[in-house]
Amino acid sequence: MISLARPHVIRRPVRISRMPISCSFPATSATTFTFYYSTTRASTMSSRPAAGIVQSRPTPQAPRPSATAIVVNSQNEVLLVHRNPKSSSFANAHVFPGGNYDKKQDEGQGLPFTAIREVFEESGLLLVHPSSSGLPIDAELDKAREAIHAQKRLLNDFLIEHDLKPNVEGLLPFTTWITPPIYPKRFRTQFYVTFLDETRSAGFSSGDKQERLPTPDGGQEVIEARFVHPTKALEEFYSERITLFPPQFYLLTTLSSLLEGPRNTPEQRERVRALSNGAFGQMVINPRVIRDKDAEAEGYKVITYEGDEANGGSPGRRHRCRLKFGQGGSATYITLERNFDIFTEIESHLFSAPAKL
Repeated sequence: MISLARPHVIRRPVRISRMPISCSFPATSATTFTFYYSTTRASTMSSRPAAGIVQSRPTPQAPRPSATAIVVNSQNEVLLVHRNPKSSSFANAHVFPGGNYDKKQDEGQGLPFTAIREVFEESGLLLVHPSSSGLPIDAELDKAREAIHAQKRLLNDFLIEHDLKPNVEGLLPFTTWITPPIYPKRFRTQFYVTFLDETRSAGFSSGDKQERLPTPDGGQEVIEARFVHPTKALEEFYSERITLFPPQFYLLTTLSSLLEGPRNTPEQRERVRALSNGAFGQMVINPRVIRDKDAEAEGYKVITYEGDEANGGSPGRRHRCRLKFGQGGSATYITLERNFDIFTEIESHLFSAPAKL
């Protein structure tokens, strides 16, 4: 349903019969997205049960609360971090900075604070309100960042010491995604979008350059970070230069048409805020596998999201993806279908409110 600035990024392999209601936001016209990504699916090894013993299916792990921030700079670039190829989760993928709620660091602060802390730990960007005393020097920020990451210092203590206030008000809710029960590691991730008005960084704040980020764990989580326009990130994805997961692709695609051009404008921000304040910002997405004989005959698996006609939505609604897996269990082909207007046609009753801490 989103039209990208560069048309070659969009492909339309499936015809959708239902057209959306027209509205004042051209970024919401219905369409079908096709994209490719490579990632190793999580797998577990188990021994064969002894004869006569019935092995029950393990109870799914409760998803851990986490938060992620989509940081947009004045050039309409978004911050992406490159996960370590050896990481236990999201290995080698390009993602928005984020991570789990940490009771020691974040208690009494909530998920927006979690997102701010994770952005600082993973990239060096510090999302705070302007202060009359200004920011500490870069060397001190770097030292604090590593100490906070290593749990040797609390971010809140550091902010109080330097009379800095985290800009939690600037984080706009931008959907929540919950890992399916079949995976051993599950997350309930609240995505936020925020605009970087001024440099709040121990490193960089713009430009399509890659910064290698020293971390106290030797780069076990993030090895690089950079700002890049959503459309360019999608082009790199299509050319197999980077790996994206479905939530990141979904949100990059949405933002690529909302943030057209090299300069962020008040009108663009207002459209993003409209999405955040509306039903889109409150969507909680639980991917759900369904049986589709036609798709399976062609080698696909089908996953639906809330709002799809097979997942509580009205007849004809499409909010799903089709996946094809290659050798080794990696997904090589995905088609995402979303044929309703995200400003005016989301069936809000199908989406539960995000959990609050």
